[in-house]
Amino acid sequence: MPGDKSISHRALIFNAIAEGTAEISGLSEGADVLSSAACLRALGAEVGPARVVGGGLGGLRQAAGPLDCGNSGTTMRLLAGLLAGQPFGSILVGDESLSRRPMGRVVAPLRLMGAHAEESPLRVGGAAPLHGIRYESPVASAQVKSALLLAGLYAEGETVVVEPAPSRDHTELMLRAMGADVESSGVSVRLRPGRPLKALSLRVPGDLSAAAFWLVAGALHGAASVRLPAVGVNQTRAGVLAVMERAGLPVRLESPRLEGREPVAD
Repeated sequence: MPGDKSISHRALIFNAIAEGTAEISGLSEGADVLSSAACLRALGAEVGPARVVGGGLGGLRQAAGPLDCGNSGTTMRLLAGLLAGQPFGSILVGDESLSRRPMGRVVAPLRLMGAHAEESPLRVGGAAPLHGIRYESPVASAQVKSALLLAGLYAEGETVVVEPAPSRDHTELMLRAMGADVESSGVSVRLRPGRPLKALSLRVPGDLSAAAFWLVAGALHGAASVRLPAVGVNQTRAGVLAVMERAGLPVRLESPRLEGREPVAD
């Protein structure tokens, strides 16, 4: 299966501000992930098709112009959090569709952290250092949570994000694997700054969202046997597996293991 898009974004962005070189295989080749890679290069990061050379938390530099996020909301929201804590300002733009998507849910909490942040177009940065906050999010959003945790890496004091329901936890798992002080408890995540991130080499798991089509088709076909190797089975993403089990459709997980703390199976 193609590489998991959510994990691919994070593998590039987090390793760009880590110390050391990360070898990454199985990255998604979709346009959204390519947008993240292009924005990071514009910020001075050394990002190749399978390697990221990290510059540390202070290694980014101001881009020569606006950062084009294409159609990727993940790129825009995660970079907004990352860039909010930089000593320079950045402008993030996207295509017509992305430009209509709400960014206030990221801008508002970043402002509470002391960041300079504006909408339409999205402008962030230039007010470092930030200060940590406890933020009770009105929506369960992995993108908002991730943006605030990234900003929290550059803040004074701890950052706590509380959601009304659990959202995808790829950010917490990867940051923890890279040495960040991150703790999760139920719907609450806490990050304490002060630790550098260490480069994390990994193989990106196959995308479970893409695998769902093959799993359902195979289960409904009377004579089919479909095997999908190295697919991510993170419980915050595995709703399709639970539904298939409840419907009596046969799915078996084999060779369970971890890749960068992400659960993977065939």
